[in-house]
Parts: sequence; C-alpha cells; structure tokens
Amino acid sequence: MTDGFLVPGPTATGPLAASVTRVAELAGKLGLSYGEIFDVHQLSEASGVPADVVTALLDGRPAGEPDLQARFLQRFDLLRRTRLKPNGRRYTQQEIADGAGMSRQQAGALINGDRRPTMEHCDAIQRFFKVHAGFLTAEDADALNGALQRTEQRLLHDYAGEGDPLERLLQDHGVRGIAWRAAQLPTDKHRDKVTEWLDMLLESVKPTEL
Repeated sequence: MTDGFLVPGPTATGPLAASVTRVAELAGKLGLSYGEIFDVHQLSEASGVPADVVTALLDGRPAGEPDLQARFLQRFDLLRRTRLKPNGRRYTQQEIADGAGMSRQQAGALINGDRRPTMEHCDAIQRFFKVHAGFLTAEDADALNGALQRTEQRLLHDYAGEGDPLERLLQDHGVRGIAWRAAQLPTDKHRDKVTEWLDMLLESVKPTEL
C-alpha cells in the first residue's frame, strides 16, 4: 500500500490476477498513476466490496465470504451511502420503494434485514441505483474482477483513441484479453459467437478499396 492505494503485483489469484495484470499494463501505457486506477476506495464503491476486502483480495489473502443475505445488506448499505440524490442527500425508503416498484414496508424490511431479498428485489434495486446486474449478489472476488474489467474497457477505449482502434487492440493488448475471455466461455457455441463477432468487426474496419 502506498499513499492510500494498492500497488498491484502478482499476488491476486485466478481471473482477478489476470485482470490486475492487464489493467496495470494499460495504465502504464497510458501514463496513468496506479493511485488513480487501483484506488481501494474507488474499487470498493464500483464493486460493492468493502475496502478492506478489496485490499485482501488484491493481496491474494482470503477475506472471508459473507453469506448472500449479509452480502446483500452490505452492498445495499453501500449503495445508499454512495449513490446519492443530486442534492447530495440519501434516497429515502419511500423514494427507493417507489423507484423499485415495491411498498415502503418491503423496502424497509429489506434495508433492515428483516426480509430475504428475491432476485426480483435485487434487479429492481440495481436498476433504481443504476448499477450493473449482480452488484448486490456477486461473490466478492467476482464483483471486484468485474469492476476491474470495466476499468479495463474504459482504458482500452482511451488507449484506442488515436489511430486504428482494432489494430491497437490486437497488437498491444487485445490478443491476450480476447483469448482469455473466450477461454472462460462454457461451450463451443458461445466461442463461435465470439468468432462471428470478431469476423464482423474485422470486416467493418477494413480499408475501403479505391
């Protein structure tokens, strides 16, 4: 840890380690500070994972996985503290209930942990707070990895800002990233879809013949 942020290294494990490596490489190519990219508190807000758990996971240390109910309560509380109204105030139970299409009593029971959430509850709350699907339910390592992958996409977009984006993607970064992602897909049918998409993308960026 340096100046409040984590210096990435080969300590995280599994898919998370691969994402850390790719994001760190991109940050270096863009001349960005690791303090900005690997800020523990920003990663916590983006993923819903507590800051101390983010630190532990990036260090490759076990952090103790809460059960689904505890995870939901933890992340719902984080949403209420960090996703505020334009005036800087928290959303009230009634506003959350109205926006998520439930009664105030239901919202209160979920906030207080008196009622176990259904997937419909989670989806409605996530839509209300405009966060990605799975924010309230994904396991900590998966949630943090997802946040880093979204950071990676943003950095890739920035990195491809000059010249041919596909050429930069394939030459400088994307071969490893695309291959790794394709390898995680469960069936050949899914991988064929990736190949089909890449073929269409290649066709779309071919130079026009004069």
